[in-house]
Amino acid sequence: MKTLAPQSPVETLYREGRKTFIELVPEGGARLDALFHTAPALGELAVGVVYGYLNSRPGLDSRLQEAAIFAAIVATGIVSAPLSVHFKTSLAEGLAPGELTELLLIASAFTGFPRAVATADQLNQLFEAAGLASPPPPTPLALAMAFCDSVRQGKPSFPVSAQIKKLLRKPHTLSLHATAADRVIVESYVDKETTPRGVVLVRVVGPEVVQVQDYLKTSA
Repeated sequence: MKTLAPQSPVETLYREGRKTFIELVPEGGARLDALFHTAPALGELAVGVVYGYLNSRPGLDSRLQEAAIFAAIVATGIVSAPLSVHFKTSLAEGLAPGELTELLLIASAFTGFPRAVATADQLNQLFEAAGLASPPPPTPLALAMAFCDSVRQGKPSFPVSAQIKKLLRKPHTLSLHATAADRVIVESYVDKETTPRGVVLVRVVGPEVVQVQDYLKTSA
């Protein structure tokens, strides 16, 4: 005979997951209630696992986790509620619209064109509903790379200081990391050093670089 636990772990995870989902998606509570109206227990399990347990794990940052989820949805060919939901949560967690289309492109090579095309068709509608430019601007990483190339060619597309020019020009080796939909961190190394000589923060808005700031290594 089954016995009822004083407090179900799923209920605890669901409360945390629901709170997280509402923070990410406008009117998220109403959306969950409507989606799982007929099967509320499924909602408790799904939301508890995805947004209560998986979302709280420290192994991946939020952007990378959402990128993995989005790619998995493309791979399964799901173009209904999960795609719509994670389109919103991906943007809320700092993925740029252009990064979503890049993920779709990469996933298409492994999941096949029919599923990718079906996703692209749904993305058209999601972009329109969200008021986003379609096609989206280049990704923050692509914009930052182009900016760094312009500095290395001696023709920066954005006014920068002499120190930033020094950090971005050869012989420095650059390592770029997008950290949000509008930010890219550029680490500047020399030879085989494992500690950067300095870090440059590149901020973008839409298709343009709007701010560049350097952070130099200080001696202990």
